[in-house]
Amino acid sequence: MATTPRPEELVDSSVLDSQGRKIGKVGTVYLSDETRNPEWVTVRTGMLGHKESFVPLQGARMDNDGIHVQVSKDQVSNAPSTDTDSDLSGEESAELYRHYDMPAPRAARPEESTGPAESTGTAEGTGTAAGTTAGTAAGGTGRQETGTTRGRSSEEEESMVRSEERMRAGTDEVESGRVRLRKYVVTEEQQMKVPVSHEEVRVEREPITEEDRAEAATGELGEEEQEVTLHSEQPHVEKESVPVEKVRLGKERVSEEETVSGEVRKEQFDIDEEGGSGTRGGGTNR
Repeated sequence: MATTPRPEELVDSSVLDSQGRKIGKVGTVYLSDETRNPEWVTVRTGMLGHKESFVPLQGARMDNDGIHVQVSKDQVSNAPSTDTDSDLSGEESAELYRHYDMPAPRAARPEESTGPAESTGTAEGTGTAAGTTAGTAAGGTGRQETGTTRGRSSEEEESMVRSEERMRAGTDEVESGRVRLRKYVVTEEQQMKVPVSHEEVRVEREPITEEDRAEAATGELGEEEQEVTLHSEQPHVEKESVPVEKVRLGKERVSEEETVSGEVRKEQFDIDEEGGSGTRGGGTNR
């Protein structure tokens, strides 16, 4: 295995096949005589977990959800039937190796069969019987059990696990809209006051001097005219384009809460008693 857990950590762990399908739970652990590392396990399969099948740990990896092995669930289900409570003959051991298409070590060949030496449940196991179990590695394996794998009550073996769905909420970033900034020209009328001036005529009268009297005495009566040009200012409009401000688009994130809902399923138990007074325990376990 990629990591080498202690045998007691494997017991009751879930075993999943190469496609991630659950096969069952570990019942018995078999150690290699040479490395003292787990080499094989038995997995409780079948209805109510009454059947135990041997599964090789070669290439397996330990993950949070259990042990991922390199064989398929169908291979385990179709493995040769063996009695894990009694000695395995060399022929039975060799048959398991052939079933999983694994090379059998010499100790696992039928002509060299011996009886198993079962441990008492310690972390490393005691004496081994190379070739007697399907867990035999190149130097033989030892059988490892804990107090939870043997001597189980029938009630414990037939227990069922109730599961239910839990709702988890998250967020996904999606496009909610687009905003464009554009400028355009509008025409409006403005008024402003401009100061202007103009010339007006006025008559100015001056007193007659002696010189004026002398000049007028030699003259004769007649007509005369005088012309004055008047000026006035006229307003006019000029336009120029000047920058007044700079504008750009920006984004800011605003947080708010939304309520989501969904349907979840859960398993429940019904307890039916045959030949009794009816259903006990209130019927359904909520």
